[in-house]
Amino acid sequence: MEWSLRDGSGGCVRKRLQTSSVCDHGEGFVKVENVMLPDTSAAAWVDTSKSRADCELECKRNCSCSAYAVIVIPGKGDGCLNWYKELVDIKYDRSESHDLYVRVDAYELAGNTRKLNGSREKTMLAILAPSIALLLFLISLSSYLRLKKRAKKGTELQANSNSSESECFKLSTIMAATNNFSPANELGQGGFGSVYKGLLANGKEVAIKRLSRSSGQGTEEFKNEVMVIAMLQHRNLVKLLGYCTQDGEQMLIYEYLPNKSLDSFLFDESRRLLLDWRKRFDIIVGIARGILYLHQDSRLRIIHRDLKCSNILLDADMNPKISDFGMAKIFEGNRTEDRTRRVVGTYGYMSPEYVVFGNFSAKSDVFSFGVMLLEIVSGRKNNRFYQQNPPLTLIGYVWELWREEKALEIVDPSLTELYDPREALKCMQIGLLCVQEDATDRPSMLAVVFMLSSETEIPSPKQPAFLFRKSDNNPDIAVDIEDGQYSLNEVTITDIACR
Repeated sequence: MEWSLRDGSGGCVRKRLQTSSVCDHGEGFVKVENVMLPDTSAAAWVDTSKSRADCELECKRNCSCSAYAVIVIPGKGDGCLNWYKELVDIKYDRSESHDLYVRVDAYELAGNTRKLNGSREKTMLAILAPSIALLLFLISLSSYLRLKKRAKKGTELQANSNSSESECFKLSTIMAATNNFSPANELGQGGFGSVYKGLLANGKEVAIKRLSRSSGQGTEEFKNEVMVIAMLQHRNLVKLLGYCTQDGEQMLIYEYLPNKSLDSFLFDESRRLLLDWRKRFDIIVGIARGILYLHQDSRLRIIHRDLKCSNILLDADMNPKISDFGMAKIFEGNRTEDRTRRVVGTYGYMSPEYVVFGNFSAKSDVFSFGVMLLEIVSGRKNNRFYQQNPPLTLIGYVWELWREEKALEIVDPSLTELYDPREALKCMQIGLLCVQEDATDRPSMLAVVFMLSSETEIPSPKQPAFLFRKSDNNPDIAVDIEDGQYSLNEVTITDIACR
């Protein structure tokens, strides 16, 4: 419970950090297997295709380097990822299959070697007795957990909300802040309700997402969004301030972002002029880092499932923030993918395996990111015709120009010549890799961030998915196809007395 509440005081610390030297005094590295890598904000890539031994030597040369890992970069080989500060947010996770090499002093290195040698001699003796005891313990624990499960669900939402300092707002407070939900305060409408601008009594501006009372399905999305966002904190994710569940209302209160959504700039003839190339590239990198946090760096593994330009909000400095977690799915344990009969999302942004089979994973979000990347570079929507015979989506149009070595023709004309051609081509190449038809051919978000932030060689893309499309009258329609029983993460919302 302490871990889920972001209390790491009970975690691991270095035993001899303050009493010994780990630089040029016989130090070495201890291998920690099967872990989720530490927070990558304190890490830096070493652009090389060297061996593990070379990566270790590179880290050892720098006294500030506290650990390193060897990461496979698609089409490039192995790359060294070095950490230069304290290692934060590490946990064992066999599904990640990463090995972390942690720097220790000579004393700790020798002690670790002795432990490894001694453990081999005692293995057989040590296994039998604990195994019997463990079996008895698990039987008792299983019965205990069944009794505790309902009570835990009942308090889960409140605990998660408290962990992010979100609060329960009174309905009267929201009514006053929005002038009784005045149409003049309405910022827009989503799939399950409206969003209003509000002004609290303390002068703070907020955005209030009000769930429609007639939306039966929206109740589950509301529970899901509260639970997910309450446990997330990242500069590229929208911040949840609180919620209101009084008198049958279901509302989420967010930080107010004055520049609204990315699509309101990108697809507007006049406002797109405010998005120069540097801002666009920074937005691309920011979105990528936000998704990487969801997939790997947060304490949960989260698949967003509804990534699109209208769900990317911009703050006063044009920094991107991912929003709308109503469709998000939490993966627990070693799970890396799932399947559903209810396909939810927006045409043009959903991966082929999700649309056709209902299969989704982190690579589904990678596909959506690839579409957004191509839209940001080109200033065009994916769900539009870009030639008549045959009718091509934006993905198909970019692919045709890429094959003909004319890819720069797709760059938004509003940028004129004021952009970096090499960066633009790199972005389009990464975008095409992200929209590959086979999910296994798409890079991970860790690899995407690496390719965006370095000068490494990038693999050549194959023919992507969804090149062609048939005409329809609603190209931006959101999908909600149900073919059987399905439920999102179940969360019990306890009645909470608002202050």
